[in-house]
Amino acid sequence: METWDAITSRRNVRDYTDQPVTAADLERILEAGRRSPSSRNWQPWDFIVVTDRDQLARLATVWRGAAHVAGSAATIALVAPADPATWDTAQYDLGQATMCMMLAAADLGIGSGHASVVDQDRAREIFGLPEDRRCAYLMALGYPADRPLRPVRSPRRRPLDEVVHDGRW
Repeated sequence: METWDAITSRRNVRDYTDQPVTAADLERILEAGRRSPSSRNWQPWDFIVVTDRDQLARLATVWRGAAHVAGSAATIALVAPADPATWDTAQYDLGQATMCMMLAAADLGIGSGHASVVDQDRAREIFGLPEDRRCAYLMALGYPADRPLRPVRSPRRRPLDEVVHDGRW
């Protein structure tokens, strides 16, 4: 798939087939995250890959919007330092890593759906995280159950001329 096709095909997928994601594809997706841009090349992230069905089901309880994690073939947890002084920068970097991984997944025909993590105590228990780390986001992966990824012709997005401002508001 070409880059533009991956961008226009990527959509939030929350219902997956039973087909597993291969280790090679997971590695490629994780490598995309590892190579993503980072402020001052800080790279605050650690990635935890979950494929165990029981652990995915438990992980789906860390936020009301994370139910789709239970049905995913794999979920990547994005973990960063919990230091409030650097949290804003870490979130920006984690967002970039997330998008790079989502585009890499779309390029492979693998759907993705993101979720926040509200219950940090539960996430800490599931992952065994040290106190100085925080699980920021989850990215569920799997093959879409409804239809394969392909460019979306009419995305439900605000028109470009409404979003872009020339020089001023």
